Amino acid sequence: MKSYEEMSKEELYEIKEGLEKEYAKYKGMGLSLNMARGKPSAAQLDLSMPMLDVLGSDSDMVASDGADCRNYGGLDGIPEAKQLIADMVGSKPENVIVYGNASLNIMYDAVSRSFTHGVMGNTPWCKLDKVKFLCPVPGYDRHFAITEFFGVEMVPVPMTENGPDMDMVESLVNSDETVKGIWCVPKYSNPQGIVYSDETVRRFAALKPAAADFRIYWDNAYAVHHLYDEDQAEILDIISECEKAGNPDMVYEFCSTSKISFSGAGIAGLVTSQANIKDILKQMTVQTIGHDKVNQLRHVRFFKDKAGIMAHMKKHADIMRPKFEMVENTLEQELGGLGIGSWLCPKGGYFISFEAMEGCAKNIVAKAKEAGVTMTPAGAPFPYGNDPKDSVIRIAPSLPEADELEMATKIFVVCVKLASIEKIVDNK
Repeated sequence: MKSYEEMSKEELYEIKEGLEKEYAKYKGMGLSLNMARGKPSAAQLDLSMPMLDVLGSDSDMVASDGADCRNYGGLDGIPEAKQLIADMVGSKPENVIVYGNASLNIMYDAVSRSFTHGVMGNTPWCKLDKVKFLCPVPGYDRHFAITEFFGVEMVPVPMTENGPDMDMVESLVNSDETVKGIWCVPKYSNPQGIVYSDETVRRFAALKPAAADFRIYWDNAYAVHHLYDEDQAEILDIISECEKAGNPDMVYEFCSTSKISFSGAGIAGLVTSQANIKDILKQMTVQTIGHDKVNQLRHVRFFKDKAGIMAHMKKHADIMRPKFEMVENTLEQELGGLGIGSWLCPKGGYFISFEAMEGCAKNIVAKAKEAGVTMTPAGAPFPYGNDPKDSVIRIAPSLPEADELEMATKIFVVCVKLASIEKIVDNK
């Protein structure tokens, strides 16, 4: 098979004519398909419905420490929930604060608190001339939205197959005191599905920041989100690695059950050092009298332990895996060998990252939209929505039903082909 680049203009025009007919057919179908956000499907949410029956009006509502979960108190969470979250990410319960339903809320609070009150006695960021965050790219758009909202200068750092470019991370963190943080999704990264290597985790733990208040924002969102029973990625525990390296306070680790139980009614956790916890609880004592302990108890009694979570996640994988494989197989069958795109086949997480020809991503997404397929905006996986190559597109296979996803993927590949031919012809 010849690549599109190897074809003559005449050959490309002939292919384009057939594609335009197919595209017109799709546009005429009045479709409304969505591959934009990594939402669980209804079938995945149905898996957790029995959780609603775990607690009833006659249930014992007392936590293991004797606390009445219906009442005030328990600022950092009930012991059972702390244990469950610690086990989920491979840490210790004494390092956990259990929050409400969203880890994103915890991340926002961490940045906000740093601006208004500083980190462990350091100067509040609002009093500094400049604050920078390192942003591995492509990355998670909601991370970038938080730092952009606070006026933080975001510095892109390229991703490699083992995680962020650590030579660049070390150089910037260790020499520039205005660098106060870095966003990380260490397992099945959003959107590429990359897993940080042991060497990468150890190099993070061994950083020597120029800023005393530098923190690694370690968003372990997909800690148990494997797609396969075998070949499941494991990463080193960043908390213990930082302790070993003499940097016990350098990391905030975030996690939640948002894509394990209910996306709007899960529990979320912050995992960090005792010193960080003491500093954070000063704000929390003023901010809240405690999060929803009834929901914490509900989760613990439903899942019981990590083994219960893993059994539950196997059911999620059985729903997700065919969707990922269908998208990957379609991309390979339709685009393989044409030289107009590349993609990774992740072993877990929620996304497939597609890299189109340079200068084509916005055109592809716009064409898909016109044909009734909503995708994540081109540029979203980069700070300020600015993909310098205009090439990365995030595909989210989880939400649509199988037949809708198949249709959306077919339309996507037609859009990729059309946009690529337009680009190549313009350059010939």
